[in-house]
Amino acid sequence: MKKTKTILASFLVLLALASCAKKENKAEDSSSGHHHQSADVNGEQYAMKVNNGTIKNDTLKGSPERTAMGFVDGSHIHIEYSSPGTRGRVIWGGLVPLDHLWVTGAHSATRISFSKDVNINSKRIKAGEYAFFTIPGKESWTLIFNTKARQHLTDDYDQKDDALRLEVTPEKLAQPVQRLTYRVKELSQREGTVSMEWEYLKISFSITPADAK
Repeated sequence: MKKTKTILASFLVLLALASCAKKENKAEDSSSGHHHQSADVNGEQYAMKVNNGTIKNDTLKGSPERTAMGFVDGSHIHIEYSSPGTRGRVIWGGLVPLDHLWVTGAHSATRISFSKDVNINSKRIKAGEYAFFTIPGKESWTLIFNTKARQHLTDDYDQKDDALRLEVTPEKLAQPVQRLTYRVKELSQREGTVSMEWEYLKISFSITPADAK
């Protein structure tokens, strides 16, 4: 009986020491300023915290999956994409080559869907899901909506599957966006915009009802 009590007491001491060590390690991680994304951390929240400055040191090498959505005149616009980080790298003309097809995110092509027919910069596109590619340029970008919605990188891209192509002029941002971000913004009941922002650059296009003149 005395031996059992001794063993139990030793076990409790070891348990207490392990608990203290765990707390100390946690405190050291917190004070170091490094942030790591575990499996249970939401990618959307992580990217937002990086962009708003809550996370000062973006150490995540991956590109968390994110979504953006909104309504324009009853049409639901839904975007699914991966969000790479700037992390001190040269983006335009470096990580993202100019004048080359780009998935406009990371890994798989960004996907965008419309629940109703809409006009994109006054050009009509049918309801459905599309892969969204771009060809970045110094002065203008080509935006591409491809009917083969699910594609990994640009390997399977075929121009014959394009539903719509259009040219836009990129805008300069006053403040950098560290994690690539899409936004769907309703300007009025019958007009909205979709934008992609990363580093100091922004591209956007308008959304209006298919019956708009």
